Amino acid sequence: MNHRSYLALAIPLIISTITTPLLGAVDTAVVGQLPDPAYLGGVAIGTVVFNTLYWLFGFLRVSTSGFAAQALGANDDREGKLAFIRPFLLALAVGIVFILLQGPIERISLNLMDPDAAVRLYAAEYLGIRIWGIPFTLMNYVILGWLMGMAKIKVSLLLQVFMNVMNIILALVFVHVFEWGVSGVAIATLLSEMTAFFIGLFIIWNAFLHRLEMPPLKEMIDASSIKKMMSVNRDLFIRTLCLLTVFNIFTAKGASYGTEVLAANAVLIQIHYMMAYFFDGLANASSILVGKAVGSRNQLLYKKTLLLSLQWGVLTSLLMAACYHLFRDSIFTFFTRIPSVMEGAHVYGSWLVLFPIAASVGIVFYGVFTGATEAAPIRNSMIYSLIAFLLTLHFFVPVYQNHGLWLAFTIFSLGRSIFLSLYIPQLNKKLFPKRSVHLESNEMV
Repeated sequence: MNHRSYLALAIPLIISTITTPLLGAVDTAVVGQLPDPAYLGGVAIGTVVFNTLYWLFGFLRVSTSGFAAQALGANDDREGKLAFIRPFLLALAVGIVFILLQGPIERISLNLMDPDAAVRLYAAEYLGIRIWGIPFTLMNYVILGWLMGMAKIKVSLLLQVFMNVMNIILALVFVHVFEWGVSGVAIATLLSEMTAFFIGLFIIWNAFLHRLEMPPLKEMIDASSIKKMMSVNRDLFIRTLCLLTVFNIFTAKGASYGTEVLAANAVLIQIHYMMAYFFDGLANASSILVGKAVGSRNQLLYKKTLLLSLQWGVLTSLLMAACYHLFRDSIFTFFTRIPSVMEGAHVYGSWLVLFPIAASVGIVFYGVFTGATEAAPIRNSMIYSLIAFLLTLHFFVPVYQNHGLWLAFTIFSLGRSIFLSLYIPQLNKKLFPKRSVHLESNEMV
């Protein structure tokens, strides 16, 4: 394992992963070109709601990837198949529950955000359409997580690129040709999510799963395996709750400063998503390699992955901060041309220079821990970071308002890196308590 082999895995994963926030980013960008900022505010509220719902169950992709990678490292085809089936059934059940609860979800979300009347109207319109895509999106998480864990990187990349290209084309057609407004971007996203699901399921079945005998029900519901899966998922769920608490407080507090500030923050948060998911691509590469190292008991592969993760996380953060600083005017223009929103983005946009530097190590090391399926440190570090966010919010927002809000978010991002890094020595000892393990230096995906 060296820099070249790490990047050979990481680059396709970066491209694949960075397409994830494009669904919300495209929606934001398309309606951002419309004359009324209420359109942008409505989609911003709707995007936060769906990020909340999806991130709550983002563990479906992350844990599936970790368990699948370990099965790959151990050359256990049957366990690899079970690593897909168990979370897939869970995703289907959760998606159906969300469909049944769509009314309460909409009412509670809008009451918590409490936007202006026009923004509320467009947000409700957006929510009412995209809610039907939840089951497909959650099952897509399992499909993509399994493909990544099994090192089927090109397939996962093509699937996500297809979904986002379809979304972009449909959104532009529905909004600028058919003039469907907010409904147009919502329908475009829904159709893209559904199409990607059916294609992904078809690919997995025909290329991989049909060759393997279906495991008996007893193995599918094996108590110890289910307990392990649910333990990891529980900790990742708590981690996500902390993350979503931060983003929902951030959005709600920004909304209290008016529609223009809400819209400006929405633009900046979409840029932040692009940065974060870029690092998530590195994290996915680290997760696959660590999972394989754990499955094959290869300590050298694990150590090299840990070092490469740190090196490329730090280097990428510096390059990203520099690129954003140099080109942010052009980036803002991509999302909106509304003068008041552009002005707000310029006023608060400098905070995003700090984000990649503060958050990179925490996000990349997140992949190390998920690959090892050791999620308790992730949970704990996120709880500590949330406390830091709330304390900063309490002391600085009353004085500095939206600048204080961005300061709190930056402290939270830095906390993710610092607190999770403190658990690395403990992880090393738990995974490889003895020095005698396989040390094949040429192991890679």
